[in-house]
Amino acid sequence: MPVWLQALVWGTAAGAALVLGAALSWRWSLPSKLVSSIMSFGAGVLISALAFELVGEAVAGGGLWPTVAGFLAGSVVYVGANAMLARAGAKHRKRSGHQQPSEEENPGSGTAIAFGALLDGVPESVVLGVGMLAGGAVSPAMMAAVFISNVPEGLSGTAGMKKAGRSARYVFGLWGGIALLCGVASLVGYAALENAPGGVVAFITAVAAGGILAMLADTMIPEAFEEHHNLTGLTASVGFLTAFTVHHLGGSGGLAVAPARDWGLKALPPPVTDT
Repeated sequence: MPVWLQALVWGTAAGAALVLGAALSWRWSLPSKLVSSIMSFGAGVLISALAFELVGEAVAGGGLWPTVAGFLAGSVVYVGANAMLARAGAKHRKRSGHQQPSEEENPGSGTAIAFGALLDGVPESVVLGVGMLAGGAVSPAMMAAVFISNVPEGLSGTAGMKKAGRSARYVFGLWGGIALLCGVASLVGYAALENAPGGVVAFITAVAAGGILAMLADTMIPEAFEEHHNLTGLTASVGFLTAFTVHHLGGSGGLAVAPARDWGLKALPPPVTDT
């Protein structure tokens, strides 16, 4: 299978976890504490992934300053876009309680929620495609992290949509459409940067990482803390360790994975010693 097609398939598969979470939440009325516990676990998973799979390898492959600039840019862009969507009615799109407004209460909020969910999902999908630039295969750790974190997003968001009176057609159309767009985002991440310099790859990777961290702080962690605050930290820690373990068992061998060679940078010659 061509690598570009693999990027499309893996991105769509990761996005399909949103549909899985939505289906579980639509079929059963899950306790709020269970939903928030899964959400905090997913937050821990993503924190681990952006630390070990994204930022660390971006620095090693493209340098510190492209990574710093990209991370800051991703955070600023996400926060700005999220603030605009919040004013349009998407502020509580990941909340499982009665915080989400109905279309009658806030006309246009359904569209804002759709764009907000897309904003949350695109950075994760882009890095799946970018990660395939190194070895022509998806990173098992990053794939697992995105999939695991998407399930609670679908769970919590759908619970709130259901309580706000959204229809099944709207809910599953939203998550299904985002799953497909996640596949496209992964494909674009691979195709657009296939021949890019290491510094550019590092910048884009860090942009996605900055957006993911801002998303965690603005949407996932508040939902996790509100209902299950006594064990939020512990559950997030378990999620972090789970992703960290997958990172090592996936064959990455830590951060020293010769990214200079993989990202198209010239390897340094061995030091010359006098004899």
